[in-house]
Amino acid sequence: MSDPTSKAPSTPAKGFKAPIGTHDVLAPESARWTALLATFAGIAGQYGYGMVHTPMFEDLGVFLRMGEGTDVVTKEMYDFEDKGGRRVALRPEGTASVVRAFVEHRPIVPWKAWYATPAFRYEKPQKGRYRQHHQVGIEVLGVDDPDIDVEVIALADRYLKALGAERYSLVVNSMGSLHDRRNYDVALREFLAGVKNDLADEDQDKVERNPLRVLDSKRRQTMQATADAPRVTDVLSTESAERFERVTEGLDALGIRHTVEPRLVRGLDYYTHTLFEFQSDALDSAQATIIGGGRYNGLAEALGGPETPGIGFGSGIERVLLHLDAEDAFPTPDSGLDVFVVDVTDGRSARDLTETLRDAGLSADRGFDGRSMKAQMKGANRSGARAAVIIGADEAAAGTVTLRDLRGDSDQQTIGRDDLVTTIRTLLETDPS
Repeated sequence: MSDPTSKAPSTPAKGFKAPIGTHDVLAPESARWTALLATFAGIAGQYGYGMVHTPMFEDLGVFLRMGEGTDVVTKEMYDFEDKGGRRVALRPEGTASVVRAFVEHRPIVPWKAWYATPAFRYEKPQKGRYRQHHQVGIEVLGVDDPDIDVEVIALADRYLKALGAERYSLVVNSMGSLHDRRNYDVALREFLAGVKNDLADEDQDKVERNPLRVLDSKRRQTMQATADAPRVTDVLSTESAERFERVTEGLDALGIRHTVEPRLVRGLDYYTHTLFEFQSDALDSAQATIIGGGRYNGLAEALGGPETPGIGFGSGIERVLLHLDAEDAFPTPDSGLDVFVVDVTDGRSARDLTETLRDAGLSADRGFDGRSMKAQMKGANRSGARAAVIIGADEAAAGTVTLRDLRGDSDQQTIGRDDLVTTIRTLLETDPS
C-alpha cells in the first residue's frame, strides 16, 4: 500500500494558507462570535429550545431530500466516497441533519431545538459568502399549529434586535400544501416555457430542473421576464389561505412589521406553507438575506420517519456580522479581563497570584518569559485589563503589590496581598472613564 503522505505537497516557502472560500477568525474578532452565539443561545433558551449537535457529514441521501434539482445538490455539495466505500456529504445546511436526528432518536414532541454549525457549499467565494460558513438556527418538529410559525419568526426578530440590528425587513409568503405546490409547479412551468428565451442564460436550465429557483433569481433580466409570472397565492386552497392569514394576523398582533412577497419561494423541495426571509436593507441584493426559513411538512417522512410537521430557520453568522458592520452595530466587546499581573522578579509570584485571583472569580492573565517591566506593561495595556498588579523585588520582600488602574484616573497604590481581591472588586465597580 502506498504511503498517503508521499503525495502531500511540500510546505510552500511562505507557509500554508486557509483554503479558498474559508477564513480564520482570531481574537479580538472572535469575541464578537462568542457574544453572538451567547445572545442566540440565551434567546433560544428563553423560548424553550434546547441545543442539538449533529455530525458535520451525513449519508449523501440525507441531503438529496432537499431536491435533486436544486443547485445545492447538483452543483454545490461537497460529497465523496469515504474509505469504507460509503457515499457521504459535508453538511450544506442545518435542517436536514436535525430532522435526521429526530427520525433516528424520536424525542418527545413538540421537539424544539437550536444549533450552531459550520456548513459547506462549493460556490464562488464573495463578500459574505464562503465555501465554509457558519449558521445558527432553530427547528420545531411535531407542531402543525400556525402559531408556532409566528413564534419562530418572532424568535428570529428578537435575535436581530438583541444584536442591535435595525435596518432590515421581513418578507413572508406561503407555498401552501404539497397539493397546492404541485398545482403551482404546473402553472409556473407553463408560464416559464413561454419566456424561457428571455431569461438570463444562467437561469434557463432551471425551467425544467427547478422552476421555483427561476423566481428566486436576483438577475435583473430574469426578474423582468418573470414580472407577470403566476403567484403561488393564486392557487392556495381555502385551508392554506386561512392558515397563512393566521400567521400574518399573529405577526400583526406582536407588532412585527412584515410584507407579503408573492415572489418569495425558496427553492428547496421540502418547503410547504409559511416561508419567510429577513432581508438586510444595509447590504446589496446578493447578500440581502440574513435569516431564511419556513415550514417543511413532509421532510421527516422523506427521511424515513413518521408523518411529522416541522418549521425552522437558518442564519449565516458571517452574513449577519457583515450586516451589523454596515449598521455600525454590535461592536467587538472588551476583553473582559480584570487584572494583568506583572512580575519582574522570578515569575513565581505571578504564577501563584493569577491562580489566586481566578479562584476568587476574577479574570486574570500575566507576563511570561522573564520579560522587562516595560515589555510586560505593554502586554498589560494590550490585554485590555482594567488593572495591573505589579510585583518587584520590594513588593515581593514586603508581601505587598502595586495596583495600577489602567483605564481610569485612580492613583497607583501599594496594598497587602490579603487585601488585593477586595480592592480590585471595589475598583471594578467604579467608572473607568
